[in-house]
Amino acid sequence: MARERELIRGLHNLRPRHWGSVATIGSFDGVHLGHRAMIAQLNQRAQALGLPSVAIIFEPQPHEFLSVEKAPARLMRFKEKVQALFDAGVERVLCLQFNETLRSLSAEAFVRRVLLQGLGIRHLVVGDDFRFGCDRSGDYRLLQTMGAQSGFTVEDTATLQVRGARVSSTRIREALQRGDFELAQALLGHPYRITGRVVPGRALGRQLGAPTANVRLHRYRSPLVGVYIVRTTATDGRALVAGCNEIDGVANMGFRPTVEGADARPLLEVNLFDFSGDLYGRELAVAFCHKLRDEEKFASLDILKARIARDIEEAKHWLALNAHRRR
Repeated sequence: MARERELIRGLHNLRPRHWGSVATIGSFDGVHLGHRAMIAQLNQRAQALGLPSVAIIFEPQPHEFLSVEKAPARLMRFKEKVQALFDAGVERVLCLQFNETLRSLSAEAFVRRVLLQGLGIRHLVVGDDFRFGCDRSGDYRLLQTMGAQSGFTVEDTATLQVRGARVSSTRIREALQRGDFELAQALLGHPYRITGRVVPGRALGRQLGAPTANVRLHRYRSPLVGVYIVRTTATDGRALVAGCNEIDGVANMGFRPTVEGADARPLLEVNLFDFSGDLYGRELAVAFCHKLRDEEKFASLDILKARIARDIEEAKHWLALNAHRRR
Protein backbone atom coordinates (compact mmCIF):
# COMPACT_ATOMS: atom_id res chain seq x y z
CA MET A 1 0.00 0.00 0.00
CA ALA A 2 1.37 3.40 -1.01
CA ARG A 3 2.05 5.77 1.89
CA GLU A 4 1.06 9.40 1.88
CA ARG A 5 3.89 11.73 0.89
CA GLU A 6 5.10 13.82 3.78
CA LEU A 7 7.40 16.78 4.28
CA ILE A 8 8.90 16.85 7.79
CA ARG A 9 10.47 20.15 8.81
CA GLY A 10 13.10 19.56 11.49
CA LEU A 11 13.98 16.76 13.92
CA HIS A 12 11.51 18.18 16.45
CA ASN A 13 8.64 17.19 14.16
CA LEU A 14 9.62 13.52 13.99
CA ARG A 15 7.09 11.22 15.65
CA PRO A 16 7.21 7.54 16.70
CA ARG A 17 5.48 6.60 13.42
CA HIS A 18 8.54 7.92 11.54
CA TRP A 19 10.81 5.36 13.20
CA GLY A 20 12.31 2.81 10.85
CA SER A 21 13.22 3.84 7.30
CA VAL A 22 15.56 3.61 4.35
CA ALA A 23 17.26 6.97 3.88
CA THR A 24 19.53 9.01 1.65
CA ILE A 25 21.16 12.39 2.24
CA GLY A 26 22.09 15.19 -0.14
CA SER A 27 21.43 18.62 -1.57
CA PHE A 28 19.60 17.17 -4.62
CA ASP A 29 19.78 20.48 -6.46
CA GLY A 30 18.03 19.95 -9.77
CA VAL A 31 17.01 16.35 -8.95
CA HIS A 32 18.91 15.35 -12.10
CA LEU A 33 19.37 11.91 -13.65
CA GLY A 34 22.13 11.02 -11.19
CA HIS A 35 19.89 11.88 -8.26
CA ARG A 36 17.03 9.92 -9.75
CA ALA A 37 19.21 6.85 -10.21
CA MET A 38 20.07 7.07 -6.51
CA ILE A 39 16.41 7.49 -5.57
CA ALA A 40 15.46 4.47 -7.68
CA GLN A 41 18.04 2.45 -5.74
CA LEU A 42 16.66 3.86 -2.48
CA ASN A 43 13.09 2.95 -3.41
CA GLN A 44 14.02 -0.58 -4.44
CA ARG A 45 15.66 -1.24 -1.07
CA ALA A 46 12.79 0.42 0.83
CA GLN A 47 10.27 -1.75 -0.98
CA ALA A 48 12.29 -4.90 -0.29
CA LEU A 49 12.39 -4.07 3.43
CA GLY A 50 8.79 -2.86 3.59
CA LEU A 51 9.90 0.52 4.94
CA PRO A 52 9.33 4.12 3.84
CA SER A 53 11.99 5.90 1.79
CA VAL A 54 13.29 9.19 3.19
CA ALA A 55 15.41 11.90 1.57
CA ILE A 56 17.26 14.15 4.04
CA ILE A 57 17.91 17.67 2.75
CA PHE A 58 19.08 20.96 4.24
CA GLU A 59 17.71 24.48 4.22
CA PRO A 60 19.47 26.78 3.63
CA GLN A 61 22.02 24.94 1.53
CA PRO A 62 25.26 24.55 3.52
CA HIS A 63 27.14 26.73 0.99
CA GLU A 64 24.50 29.46 1.43
CA PHE A 65 24.82 29.35 5.21
CA LEU A 66 28.60 29.71 4.99
CA SER A 67 28.57 32.47 2.35
CA VAL A 68 25.53 33.64 0.40
CA GLU A 69 27.76 35.64 -1.96
CA LYS A 70 29.96 32.67 -2.88
CA ALA A 71 27.25 29.98 -2.92
CA PRO A 72 26.41 28.52 -6.33
CA ALA A 73 23.11 29.52 -7.91
CA ARG A 74 20.29 27.13 -7.14
CA LEU A 75 18.90 25.14 -10.04
CA MET A 76 15.57 24.93 -8.21
CA ARG A 77 13.95 26.50 -5.18
CA PHE A 78 12.91 24.55 -2.12
CA LYS A 79 9.31 23.90 -3.19
CA GLU A 80 10.40 22.63 -6.61
CA LYS A 81 12.96 20.31 -5.05
CA VAL A 82 10.53 18.73 -2.61
CA GLN A 83 7.98 18.16 -5.37
CA ALA A 84 10.64 16.67 -7.67
CA LEU A 85 11.75 14.27 -4.93
CA PHE A 86 8.16 13.16 -4.41
CA ASP A 87 7.71 12.77 -8.17
CA ALA A 88 10.82 10.56 -8.24
CA GLY A 89 9.17 8.24 -5.70
CA VAL A 90 10.48 9.41 -2.31
CA GLU A 91 7.80 8.96 0.35
CA ARG A 92 9.15 11.35 2.97
CA VAL A 93 11.40 14.39 2.86
CA LEU A 94 13.11 15.41 6.10
CA CYS A 95 14.34 18.99 5.88
CA LEU A 96 16.92 19.98 8.50
CA GLN A 97 17.62 23.63 9.21
CA PHE A 98 21.30 24.16 8.49
CA ASN A 99 22.54 26.41 11.27
CA GLU A 100 25.59 26.72 13.51
CA THR A 101 24.40 23.84 15.71
CA LEU A 102 24.07 21.45 12.79
CA ARG A 103 27.26 22.70 11.19
CA SER A 104 29.25 21.99 14.35
CA LEU A 105 28.03 18.39 14.73
CA SER A 106 30.74 15.80 14.25
CA ALA A 107 30.05 13.08 11.72
CA GLU A 108 29.54 10.57 14.53
CA ALA A 109 27.12 12.89 16.36
CA PHE A 110 25.16 13.44 13.13
CA VAL A 111 24.71 9.70 12.68
CA ARG A 112 23.59 9.23 16.27
CA ARG A 113 21.26 12.22 16.50
CA VAL A 114 19.70 12.27 13.03
CA LEU A 115 19.95 8.77 11.58
CA LEU A 116 19.64 6.65 14.71
CA GLN A 117 17.76 8.64 17.35
CA GLY A 118 15.72 10.64 14.84
CA LEU A 119 14.84 8.14 12.10
CA GLY A 120 15.92 4.74 13.38
CA ILE A 121 17.25 3.92 9.93
CA ARG A 122 17.70 0.37 8.76
CA HIS A 123 19.53 1.14 5.53
CA LEU A 124 21.34 4.15 4.04
CA VAL A 125 22.05 4.93 0.38
CA VAL A 126 24.68 7.58 -0.37
CA GLY A 127 26.64 8.84 -3.35
CA ASP A 128 30.12 7.54 -3.99
CA ASP A 129 31.63 10.92 -3.06
CA PHE A 130 29.45 11.58 -0.01
CA ARG A 131 31.05 13.55 2.86
CA PHE A 132 29.31 14.92 5.95
CA GLY A 133 29.73 16.28 9.46
CA CYS A 134 31.90 19.07 10.85
CA ASP A 135 34.77 19.74 8.42
CA ARG A 136 33.28 17.04 6.16
CA SER A 137 35.11 14.40 8.18
CA GLY A 138 32.50 11.67 7.71
CA ASP A 139 32.63 9.30 4.75
CA TYR A 140 31.39 5.95 3.50
CA ARG A 141 33.86 3.99 5.63
CA LEU A 142 32.69 5.71 8.83
CA LEU A 143 29.08 4.96 7.94
CA GLN A 144 29.91 1.30 7.41
CA THR A 145 31.67 1.11 10.77
CA MET A 146 28.86 2.83 12.68
CA GLY A 147 26.26 0.81 10.80
CA ALA A 148 27.89 -2.46 11.83
CA GLN A 149 27.87 -1.26 15.45
CA SER A 150 24.32 0.12 15.43
CA GLY A 151 22.36 -2.23 13.19
CA PHE A 152 21.98 -0.46 9.85
CA THR A 153 23.50 -1.24 6.47
CA VAL A 154 25.01 1.14 3.93
CA GLU A 155 25.43 1.07 0.17
CA ASP A 156 26.85 3.59 -2.25
CA THR A 157 25.80 4.45 -5.77
CA ALA A 158 27.99 4.40 -8.85
CA THR A 159 28.58 7.68 -10.65
CA LEU A 160 26.17 8.14 -13.57
CA GLN A 161 27.80 9.40 -16.75
CA VAL A 162 26.14 11.11 -19.69
CA ARG A 163 28.10 12.04 -22.80
CA GLY A 164 31.36 10.90 -21.29
CA ALA A 165 31.26 12.84 -18.02
CA ARG A 166 29.68 12.68 -14.57
CA VAL A 167 26.15 14.03 -14.15
CA SER A 168 26.27 16.77 -11.53
CA SER A 169 24.51 19.98 -10.55
CA THR A 170 27.72 21.89 -11.26
CA ARG A 171 27.87 20.55 -14.81
CA ILE A 172 24.25 21.56 -15.37
CA ARG A 173 24.93 25.10 -14.11
CA GLU A 174 27.91 25.38 -16.45
CA ALA A 175 25.79 24.18 -19.38
CA LEU A 176 23.09 26.73 -18.59
CA GLN A 177 25.61 29.56 -18.31
CA ARG A 178 26.93 28.62 -21.78
CA GLY A 179 23.39 28.52 -23.15
CA ASP A 180 23.73 24.80 -23.86
CA PHE A 181 20.13 23.85 -23.09
CA GLU A 182 20.41 20.60 -25.04
CA LEU A 183 23.10 19.30 -22.67
CA ALA A 184 21.22 20.59 -19.62
CA GLN A 185 18.16 18.66 -20.77
CA ALA A 186 20.24 15.51 -21.30
CA LEU A 187 21.53 15.75 -17.71
CA LEU A 188 18.22 16.66 -16.12
CA GLY A 189 16.01 14.35 -18.15
CA HIS A 190 13.75 17.27 -19.10
CA PRO A 191 14.12 20.89 -20.27
CA TYR A 192 15.45 23.25 -17.63
CA ARG A 193 12.55 25.18 -16.14
CA ILE A 194 11.78 27.55 -13.33
CA THR A 195 8.41 27.64 -11.58
CA GLY A 196 7.01 30.51 -9.61
CA ARG A 197 3.93 32.57 -8.88
CA VAL A 198 3.09 35.66 -10.91
CA VAL A 199 3.27 38.81 -8.79
CA PRO A 200 2.46 42.46 -9.54
CA GLY A 201 5.26 44.52 -11.05
CA ARG A 202 5.66 48.09 -12.26
CA ALA A 203 3.75 47.45 -15.52
CA LEU A 204 6.81 48.76 -17.36
CA GLY A 205 6.56 45.99 -19.97
CA ARG A 206 3.15 47.27 -21.00
CA GLN A 207 4.64 50.72 -21.57
CA LEU A 208 7.38 49.13 -23.68
CA GLY A 209 4.90 47.30 -25.88
CA ALA A 210 5.55 43.86 -24.39
CA PRO A 211 3.49 43.11 -21.25
CA THR A 212 5.26 40.66 -18.96
CA ALA A 213 4.37 38.23 -16.21
CA ASN A 214 6.71 38.77 -13.28
CA VAL A 215 7.58 35.39 -11.77
CA ARG A 216 8.80 35.27 -8.18
CA LEU A 217 12.05 33.27 -7.96
CA HIS A 218 12.55 32.58 -4.22
CA ARG A 219 16.33 32.32 -4.56
CA TYR A 220 19.39 34.48 -3.99
CA ARG A 221 20.62 34.20 -7.56
CA SER A 222 19.78 32.47 -10.80
CA PRO A 223 22.03 30.23 -12.92
CA LEU A 224 20.75 32.22 -15.92
CA VAL A 225 21.14 35.90 -16.76
CA GLY A 226 20.04 37.25 -20.12
CA VAL A 227 17.22 37.14 -22.65
CA TYR A 228 15.81 33.75 -23.62
CA ILE A 229 13.23 32.03 -25.77
CA VAL A 230 10.91 30.13 -23.45
CA ARG A 231 7.86 27.89 -23.40
CA THR A 232 5.49 28.60 -20.52
CA THR A 233 2.79 26.43 -18.96
CA ALA A 234 0.46 26.90 -16.01
CA THR A 235 0.80 24.35 -13.21
CA ASP A 236 -2.67 24.74 -11.69
CA GLY A 237 -4.51 22.57 -14.25
CA ARG A 238 -6.20 25.52 -15.96
CA ALA A 239 -5.20 26.24 -19.55
CA LEU A 240 -3.50 29.56 -20.29
CA VAL A 241 -5.83 30.02 -23.25
CA ALA A 242 -8.78 27.95 -24.44
CA GLY A 243 -7.54 24.52 -25.47
CA CYS A 244 -3.85 25.28 -24.91
CA ASN A 245 -1.60 25.32 -21.86
CA GLU A 246 1.71 26.00 -23.63
CA ILE A 247 2.66 29.42 -24.95
CA ASP A 248 6.00 30.44 -26.42
CA GLY A 249 7.56 33.73 -25.47
CA VAL A 250 10.63 35.75 -24.55
CA ALA A 251 11.90 36.06 -20.99
CA ASN A 252 14.37 38.38 -19.36
CA MET A 253 16.24 36.95 -16.39
CA GLY A 254 18.36 39.50 -14.60
CA PHE A 255 18.52 42.84 -12.87
CA ARG A 256 17.01 45.30 -15.40
CA PRO A 257 20.05 47.61 -15.51
CA THR A 258 18.22 50.18 -17.67
CA VAL A 259 15.47 50.68 -15.07
CA GLU A 260 16.06 53.09 -12.20
CA GLY A 261 15.87 51.52 -8.76
CA ALA A 262 16.28 47.99 -10.14
CA ASP A 263 16.16 45.16 -7.62
CA ALA A 264 19.30 43.61 -6.15
CA ARG A 265 17.89 40.11 -6.68
CA PRO A 266 17.22 38.69 -10.13
CA LEU A 267 13.77 38.92 -11.67
CA LEU A 268 12.13 36.68 -14.26
CA GLU A 269 9.90 38.64 -16.63
CA VAL A 270 8.06 36.62 -19.28
CA ASN A 271 6.36 38.01 -22.37
CA LEU A 272 3.87 35.44 -23.69
CA PHE A 273 3.28 35.79 -27.42
CA ASP A 274 -0.22 36.88 -28.43
CA PHE A 275 -1.54 36.54 -24.88
CA SER A 276 -3.86 38.88 -23.03
CA GLY A 277 -5.27 37.96 -19.66
CA ASP A 278 -4.80 38.12 -15.92
CA LEU A 279 -2.11 35.80 -14.55
CA TYR A 280 -1.67 37.36 -11.09
CA GLY A 281 -1.43 34.71 -8.40
CA ARG A 282 -1.10 31.80 -10.85
CA GLU A 283 1.97 29.56 -10.83
CA LEU A 284 3.84 29.20 -14.11
CA ALA A 285 6.53 26.79 -15.25
CA VAL A 286 8.95 28.52 -17.62
CA ALA A 287 11.10 26.18 -19.75
CA PHE A 288 14.19 27.68 -21.39
CA CYS A 289 14.85 26.81 -25.03
CA HIS A 290 17.49 29.17 -26.44
CA LYS A 291 19.52 32.20 -25.40
CA LEU A 292 19.07 35.32 -27.53
CA ARG A 293 21.56 37.66 -25.86
CA ASP A 294 23.10 38.88 -22.63
CA GLU A 295 21.31 41.45 -20.52
CA GLU A 296 22.32 44.98 -21.49
CA LYS A 297 22.02 48.50 -20.15
CA PHE A 298 20.46 50.81 -22.73
CA ALA A 299 20.78 54.59 -22.90
CA SER A 300 17.01 55.10 -22.82
CA LEU A 301 13.72 53.26 -22.48
CA ASP A 302 12.99 54.00 -26.15
CA ILE A 303 16.13 52.11 -27.19
CA LEU A 304 15.16 49.28 -24.83
CA LYS A 305 11.67 49.19 -26.40
CA ALA A 306 13.18 48.81 -29.89
CA ARG A 307 15.52 46.05 -28.66
CA ILE A 308 12.62 44.14 -27.08
CA ALA A 309 10.68 44.31 -30.36
CA ARG A 310 13.73 42.91 -32.14
CA ASP A 311 14.09 40.14 -29.52
CA ILE A 312 10.50 39.08 -30.16
CA GLU A 313 11.04 39.07 -33.92
CA GLU A 314 14.24 37.00 -33.60
CA ALA A 315 12.55 34.58 -31.19
CA LYS A 316 9.65 33.93 -33.56
CA HIS A 317 12.10 33.35 -36.41
CA TRP A 318 14.09 30.85 -34.31
CA LEU A 319 10.92 29.06 -33.26
CA ALA A 320 9.79 28.73 -36.86
CA LEU A 321 13.16 27.27 -37.89
CA ASN A 322 13.24 24.85 -34.95
CA ALA A 323 9.59 23.80 -34.80
CA HIS A 324 10.48 20.22 -35.82
CA ARG A 325 12.86 19.84 -32.84
CA ARG A 326 10.24 20.84 -30.29
CA ARG A 327 7.35 18.56 -31.20
